[in-house]
Amino acid sequence: MSDSECNPARCVIAMAASVGGLKALSVILGSLPADFPAAIAIVMHLSPEHKSLLAEILNRRTHLEVRQAHTGDILCHSSVFVAPPNHHLLVAKGGRLELSSPAAEKVHHARPSAEPLFASVAKVYQKNAIAVVLTGGDGDGSFGVQIIKERGGKVIAQDRPTSQDFSMPETSIETGDVDFILPLNEIAPKLIELVAAGSGQDNGRTTAKRRRAGASPGPELRDDAARFSQTVIQRSKTLY
Repeated sequence: MSDSECNPARCVIAMAASVGGLKALSVILGSLPADFPAAIAIVMHLSPEHKSLLAEILNRRTHLEVRQAHTGDILCHSSVFVAPPNHHLLVAKGGRLELSSPAAEKVHHARPSAEPLFASVAKVYQKNAIAVVLTGGDGDGSFGVQIIKERGGKVIAQDRPTSQDFSMPETSIETGDVDFILPLNEIAPKLIELVAAGSGQDNGRTTAKRRRAGASPGPELRDDAARFSQTVIQRSKTLY
């Protein structure tokens, strides 16, 4: 898509996945309409040793345009950008995408990681940011979802029965900052609803109330999360 064809997105959805992520992403993207009025940025934990075909595979399974992200790409309506292996994906002012150097610090043992993506999307899109934490191992995304919420955005996590590995969704849920815990086939309809409503209001049906055992994610933890993600972002930028 050229710049002249781009309708800059007002709402951006940041998705993170690991184990079982291809199926989850395929189901969600395949259920969204071709004229979906938002942009999607995806981080999936992939081996840096091999060329990724994730964008090509997903592009065949959805009406949306799916591409591997490059520095300088702009988040446009109905577009999907996938982080390449071994690079963190960040969003800068104006919806411009930036990739870190392959030498950038790993987060949760991963590069790309959800944390820099979530934090940067929250900073730029504020209440028009939506984070989606899908099936996967480790706790990637658990700091970033707190920043999304702090800036007024919404957070969705995949539920346990439909997750191949519930570790990533569960860690985010335990922060208490997940608005909706949904089975896989209900995530796309919820995204359509939230985007149509301008991120909407919490209907309470699937709102998470649990907190991580022994922790209370109040202002102090949110500040720590913001500092943590900002450090990752700055270190990534200095390594371009």
